Amino acid sequence: MSAIFNALPGLEVPVGSITRYLAQMWQDTAAKGGPAPATDDVKATQVNFVLHLGFNTSIEDAVRQFGTAVLFSKRAPCRVVVLCPLPMDDSGTEMRAKVYGECHLGKSKGDTRCCEFVLLSYPFPARKYLESQLSVCLIADLPLYYWVHRFASIHRLNDYQYLLRRSERILIDSAIADPEIFNFAWPRPEVVRDLVNARLLPVRQSIGQLLSGYAPTLLVDGLKAVKLTYDTKLSAEARVLMGWTRERLALCGEVGGVDFTSQPTAMGETGALKLVFEYTNGRYFRWHGDLARSHASIETDFGGGPSVMNIAVSLLKRDAALSDAMFF
Repeated sequence: MSAIFNALPGLEVPVGSITRYLAQMWQDTAAKGGPAPATDDVKATQVNFVLHLGFNTSIEDAVRQFGTAVLFSKRAPCRVVVLCPLPMDDSGTEMRAKVYGECHLGKSKGDTRCCEFVLLSYPFPARKYLESQLSVCLIADLPLYYWVHRFASIHRLNDYQYLLRRSERILIDSAIADPEIFNFAWPRPEVVRDLVNARLLPVRQSIGQLLSGYAPTLLVDGLKAVKLTYDTKLSAEARVLMGWTRERLALCGEVGGVDFTSQPTAMGETGALKLVFEYTNGRYFRWHGDLARSHASIETDFGGGPSVMNIAVSLLKRDAALSDAMFF
């Protein structure tokens, strides 16, 4: 994690002087003619956002997620704290800090959006002081959002109850998380959001908007099987999509006798995600997605004759998925 801390951008500063250096950072930017918030403006900051990089995070991955946070800041000006814990066998003994900031100019002067980053690298013995340090780094009275990324063991989260209990949303990515994440005793499970589900928003919309045009009872009358096939790289998306489909159909009527099956595509089609409803009465629904090419075809017949539709669809981009998981 010290390598990750060193690889991420920012000016290293004394841990006890983070607030002063954040203010100085904007003053220096303004003096050089760069975009910076007004001194008496609280940088229009809307949220606190903690990105916690687990031990399974590589340098390349850390830089990528840091970039995701920067992109997200264009949507919602924020104070971001990036936590880079040191493994117990790391030689580091002291907490280190960096500060970093960006302002994004909109279509008007009043649309300037700024983000501030505080990066904290801390060794195992200093973990007990982290809550105190976070209280200095975070902006009081603003909501807190917490992104748990690539923890080697999800049970290590028990050491961060301050974040788990205070956060408005806790973000996970079940596609890359420790499998035990499904068994973790979240203090507030109602605030946990899965980025996989957020990435699937366009897919769920394309399916849901079409099926919403039919009477709910029509969707389950004679339904015998729901089959989902997928590219193995989309196994997490397939799991979440099948769960969502089963839940939605259950709201339409009885599905206890329906056969729900999910399996990888036989041909290993890249980006493939296919959802099919089979009926005993000859009706059908087929959603065939090619997410590698941002395309899907929909074939239906619910008694009014066959219909074919082609649409553009893809997974949400990283920053958009982050925003969706946070606020919806």
